Amino acid sequence: MLAIILLLLSSFTANAYIWPSAQLDALEALRFDQNGHNAGPIAGFIQPCNKFFLGGVNSTGRSNVGDWLRTAYHDMAAHNITDGTGGLDASIRFADEQIRDEVGCSVQVLRRYLLMTRSGGPEIAFRGGRVDAAEPNAPGVPQPQQDLPAHIAAFARQGFTQKEMISLVACGHTFGGVQHEFFPDIVPQLNDPNNTESVMHFDSTFVTFDNNLAREYVAGTTKDPLAVGFNHTTNSDKRIFGSDGNSTMRSFAESLEAFHSTCASVLARMFDTVPRGVQLTEIITPLPVKPHNIQLILDGDTLKLSGEVRFWNMPQDDNRKVLLLWDDHRGGTHNATLGFAGLSSAVAGKYTAAWYTFNTTAEEPFEELDPVAGITRMRFLVDGQMEDQGGVGFVVQDGVVFSNSSCATSQNPYSGRLDIAVRNGFNPARVYLERQATDDVQRPIVVETDVKPSTHTANATGPYAIWSIDLTDANKTVLYTIGFELADGKTYSTNDQHRLLDFPLCAT
Repeated sequence: MLAIILLLLSSFTANAYIWPSAQLDALEALRFDQNGHNAGPIAGFIQPCNKFFLGGVNSTGRSNVGDWLRTAYHDMAAHNITDGTGGLDASIRFADEQIRDEVGCSVQVLRRYLLMTRSGGPEIAFRGGRVDAAEPNAPGVPQPQQDLPAHIAAFARQGFTQKEMISLVACGHTFGGVQHEFFPDIVPQLNDPNNTESVMHFDSTFVTFDNNLAREYVAGTTKDPLAVGFNHTTNSDKRIFGSDGNSTMRSFAESLEAFHSTCASVLARMFDTVPRGVQLTEIITPLPVKPHNIQLILDGDTLKLSGEVRFWNMPQDDNRKVLLLWDDHRGGTHNATLGFAGLSSAVAGKYTAAWYTFNTTAEEPFEELDPVAGITRMRFLVDGQMEDQGGVGFVVQDGVVFSNSSCATSQNPYSGRLDIAVRNGFNPARVYLERQATDDVQRPIVVETDVKPSTHTANATGPYAIWSIDLTDANKTVLYTIGFELADGKTYSTNDQHRLLDFPLCAT
């Protein structure tokens, strides 16, 4: 029964984002769970916009938002649309790229680029699937001393027209500025205690996504060091902006809406510029209803279920009634009332999401299921309104789960045994543990370790058999998830994470 459900689900997800999806669930959470309950790490890492994270103070003259956007463009700038090389692939993390004159500053790499709209900017369509490069790319960032034909050629190589070049530069230069340390021929030493890095900003609101760059440029009041700098040779913004008779910049100055919509489009193009052969996902939008951190664990003769559910763009309502309904392998249906867990927000507070937990009280931290009946799928009833992903339901696999018969030792080196409960009749071709790691060039990888049927037959419980693996020299903080392969070769990953440290000490 479970195999049939999983196969149906995999065919359905070819055309739509349906929960669960290991890749899309994680990317959607990174993009849209930004503040509050279950907030992800990225949004907090790059805020506030006016704080330079390496300096840790607000008086440097630099800004998070400007540096991240600059980093993204400089990483993408090596792209060659003809041969398909380069693009947004984190190659800028390599020292060979960071020491080039064209980069101009040291950087930290955000492996998955997400443009947050905390600084007043438009929402930018987000796709996932970028792949980290294994080696540095060729140089490719245009330099301010180059002439206009060289800039037009560089952007054309990257895949942008002349008008798109103007737009991309204007959208990027709504933030940040030029720093004396790396461009002393453009910016003098400012000797300003409120601008210790001597940064000449592109416009008067250098941490806000607005059209002041264009407004000040058209009005003739701009202080943009690449437009009215003392070194005429490096006034590249002036040459680029004026290359169409200032038509694009006038349109931006006249309409903030036009500036935002153009930037949303051209920046999305920039973020989606990847090496040939890299397949990005469809645009990821927030799921209206999304289960989160669903965990099943076999505990003796009980199957324990815990988790939460997020309702997108929903405010808090103390009178709201949320029910969890689930089906089992016997055809039965069950229900439980969920408790309010908290609120989260995204896109600078534009959206609010309400979270409800399966763990209604400390005394009842999970739902106890009959392991024979198990669970096949969930639905949610919100004030009488059914939420079931358009009739598909929220499929839950109970074929392969962790078992509380796992145990750990506190010895050094750290070691223990992880037990995996495999439902009788499910018959996976392979079961394995997954853990995140990096390869020798710091690309994220998943390490798989096969788990075999256990000789600990006394641990078998009812409808489940126990497969076990002994772990030695394991880092006690490593999180493991379970993967399994079916007879047809399709593989699946659970999102249920456990450490050896989560389990009791092994009996001696």
